[in-house]
Amino acid sequence: MQKNLQETCWTLVHGAADGRADARALFAEVYLPIIRAYLAARWKGGPMLDRLDDAVQDTFLECFRGEGALGRLDGDGRFRTFLFAVVRNVARRHEERLVKDAGRRGEALSLAQPTSGAPGPSRVYDRAWLDTLLKRAAARQARWADEAGAEAQRRIELMRLRFVDGLPIREIAEQWDVPAAVVHREYRQARREFKRALREEVAFHQPDASSDQIEAECAQLLELLT
Repeated sequence: MQKNLQETCWTLVHGAADGRADARALFAEVYLPIIRAYLAARWKGGPMLDRLDDAVQDTFLECFRGEGALGRLDGDGRFRTFLFAVVRNVARRHEERLVKDAGRRGEALSLAQPTSGAPGPSRVYDRAWLDTLLKRAAARQARWADEAGAEAQRRIELMRLRFVDGLPIREIAEQWDVPAAVVHREYRQARREFKRALREEVAFHQPDASSDQIEAECAQLLELLT
């Protein structure tokens, strides 16, 4: 499976469309949380929510069937936008089907949901995409640390303490019984390593992007971590 992580998103999705089991498994692993998050936000509190699992399955079927969305993909454009269009179209088909079924039974059905102040489905999709990229970048960095040895693994622990546990540098320094300046230095190195991993993850999903475009997107993502 790790070999596939070094591919671009386009070779991954074409492999999935061609029926490669490993490519399909990785595709589902990476993109299932994003698809579910979008559908759950779109249908929250409404009659469609019972169809969420079916719609998720239909999204993958649309991607993987011989003449499905991935089979028609030509590699142009951004995959993030492509996947959003696929899951949105599947959602619309399910909604239309439910309304038609209700009409045949002589029932009035409204899919409109009250405004609750919660983020809209497209915003939820964007956030789920961001979370996926950050998690995959962290996994890349952790794999590199396993190969590099104890010092690199310690920097992974530092990132966990800083971002998962929310500890300030001074408290981490006290726990480790080292000067804060040492932890600050290691933290800067850990962030550089994470940025490298994030850059590779962005390049995975935007293989045609220029170096400047990749750097710009990484900078925007890293702003969310400060």
